[in-house]
Amino acid sequence: MFNALIVEKDEETGKTQAGVKQIGEDDLPHGEVTVAVEYSTVNYKDGLCVGPGGGLVRHYPHVPGIDFAGTVEESSDDRYTPGDKVVLTGWRVGEAHWGGYAQKARVRADWLVPLPEGLTTRQAMAVGTAGLTAMLAVQALEDHGLAPGHGPVLVTGAAGGVGSVATAVLAQLGHEVAAVTGRPEQADYLEGLGATEIVARDELTEVTKKPLESEKWSGCVDAVAGAILGRVLKQMKYGTSVAAVGLAGGPAIEGALITPFILRGVNLLGIDSVMQPYDNRVRAWSRIARDLPMEKLEAMVQPATLSDLPTLGSDILKGQVRGRVVVDVNA
Repeated sequence: MFNALIVEKDEETGKTQAGVKQIGEDDLPHGEVTVAVEYSTVNYKDGLCVGPGGGLVRHYPHVPGIDFAGTVEESSDDRYTPGDKVVLTGWRVGEAHWGGYAQKARVRADWLVPLPEGLTTRQAMAVGTAGLTAMLAVQALEDHGLAPGHGPVLVTGAAGGVGSVATAVLAQLGHEVAAVTGRPEQADYLEGLGATEIVARDELTEVTKKPLESEKWSGCVDAVAGAILGRVLKQMKYGTSVAAVGLAGGPAIEGALITPFILRGVNLLGIDSVMQPYDNRVRAWSRIARDLPMEKLEAMVQPATLSDLPTLGSDILKGQVRGRVVVDVNA
């Protein structure tokens, strides 16, 4: 028997409740690989799954946790043997399939990647899905011409999970980073990650009727969308790119198609970490191990346990969680 955070639904009221319970391996879903989970994280989707409405969950009881890192215990797939360190992100784990908020998980072998040399399981989850998404965004910007010395790169939602890692990685690679936040008290944290400029969120949510504005940014990792993305697109330099990774600010953007995409040739790159091909995931994790400064990674981390998760899920939905929450499932 082992501990797991179980979300259950009252069929009469439709309300859900999360709590730590003991389950057995026979309760786990099917899969080729059983992993002894060591760490998981808290992401926006986890907040939805743990919250009172159940969010993205379709079948109960359920174990949330959209990513995890740990050690292979059993495997019927030749790619993995007991003792291998592995990491999993995406593939709707924690939503359609039981996830990382348990001391053991059973998943398809295709969903895993080997933990890259130089990363511990704890560090991998300090990065987590949010950090992987950030690295995929940086890679996409680089693939479209971004290089140090081209001018400041904007990061929206910079104090969140994706934004924190994107800020640290871009700074480590030699970029000037302009970090957007709605909380002035986050300035020291963001500067510690390497931001050279702090941009108040209000500056990018102010309504303006101008179709284009002065060119400011050589690239952008946008974790917010909505009104902020609409404003940022008007400020991009000619031929640059925005890597859009989230919709916390809403799916609608204001602005005419011709003004920035045609007149300035701006690229809008959608980044979805959920079903990335294996080679992309391996490449991104290798870059994380190489390019993300570990001392800055530690500065992002807030520790948590399984019993903390119901409260933390609510906090992340309210935008009250800074950096990366690392869940020690064995604590």
